[in-house]
Amino acid sequence: MNIIILEDEELAARRLESMIKQFDESINILAKIESVEEAISWFKSNPEPDLIFLDIHLEDDLSFAIFEKVEVKSPIIFTTAFDEYAIKAFKLKSIDYLLKPISQDDLNKAILKYQDWNKNNSTSTVDMQSLYDLINKKVPTYKNRFSITIGTKIKSFEISDIAYFFSQSSITFMVTNDNMEYPIDYSLDQLIALLDPQQFFRINRQYLLKMKSIANVHVFPKSRLKLELLPSRKEEVFVSLDKVVKFKDWLNG
Repeated sequence: MNIIILEDEELAARRLESMIKQFDESINILAKIESVEEAISWFKSNPEPDLIFLDIHLEDDLSFAIFEKVEVKSPIIFTTAFDEYAIKAFKLKSIDYLLKPISQDDLNKAILKYQDWNKNNSTSTVDMQSLYDLINKKVPTYKNRFSITIGTKIKSFEISDIAYFFSQSSITFMVTNDNMEYPIDYSLDQLIALLDPQQFFRINRQYLLKMKSIANVHVFPKSRLKLELLPSRKEEVFVSLDKVVKFKDWLNG
């Protein structure tokens, strides 16, 4: 069986590959792809795989954008941090899905479902546009607060208390306006689906920022953007080159 993984978090992609190999060591992982642009290029120049593991949020866009450029007939198992409404949409369209964080048992069941589908020579196809429309018809709701366990107590933080989130050594941290850092049980991928995109923007693999946390934007040669944050960081913080245009649009509202 030949599989490709579309996932913009390197650690998540490696973990998924390891879990797939744990299910069946003979499965061939053809590629691990991080962006819509890279996926379009790959599909145009390679035979279709037997199965695709596809994250909804990729590095540069929603993964649905892939299917506007290329026709993909391979069956898909979505990996998603979306809410229950979207999951119902996946079920309605007969798509299997894995809700992050993915468990080995859920992964095994999803691959077995594919194998059963393949054995029965199913000819059903996925209506990507209808699925995309179903997801986007919902008026989004976003988190208003996060609860953090501190010692033996649970403390709640309003969104207005939070400056930004960052990931380090596979751990996600929340940084408050008063420069306190707290580990939280969400990945940056999951946070993107939970936070208002008008307020928060993921500038690179490591940082998800609130607009009010940006003190200054410095323009460097070749369109590089360096940010000064509030609270400040010791390391330099840059916007990924592939996100510069969207970041500027986000700043302009």
